[in-house]
Amino acid sequence: MDDHGRGPAPRPAGGEAELSVPTPPDPLPYEGVWRFTASAVDASVPQARHAVRDLLHRQGVPVSEDLAQGILLIVSELVTNAVRHAALLSPMLAVEIAVGAEWVRVSVEDNHPYRPTALEADHGRTGGRGLLLVREITREAGGVCDVEHTSSGGKVIWAALPLTAARVP
Repeated sequence: MDDHGRGPAPRPAGGEAELSVPTPPDPLPYEGVWRFTASAVDASVPQARHAVRDLLHRQGVPVSEDLAQGILLIVSELVTNAVRHAALLSPMLAVEIAVGAEWVRVSVEDNHPYRPTALEADHGRTGGRGLLLVREITREAGGVCDVEHTSSGGKVIWAALPLTAARVP
């Protein structure tokens, strides 16, 4: 029998009653963190998008159709950037989806040290607007995104988007 760290010493009067310690709520069925790796090749872009779509559906994450499409577009853009700009120094990339009670965080990590910045759109160029698109989708959803260095010298680019679902009792 566990004495909850109180030891065998005598207890004060009324000590038999359990102390009321609030317990954290149980996680919702869809909460968790999922991570997978992929080769930094073009075929990984649709594979990552489909894996994230299937994960959101399988876990029952309460995302609207618009939010789901935004998340999938973010995944596509971030994986495409890793494939196009980091593959030489980072032949593998990692995609992580973290789902909390009120948010979804999507991140893509590679081992290339270059930290990209979202440049202003040059209407004469094709391409080069992926991070601008990620930032705009994230902002419109009320979320945040950033680029951070990893301890291994690479980088992780992430976007956290709020869920608007009510907590299930």
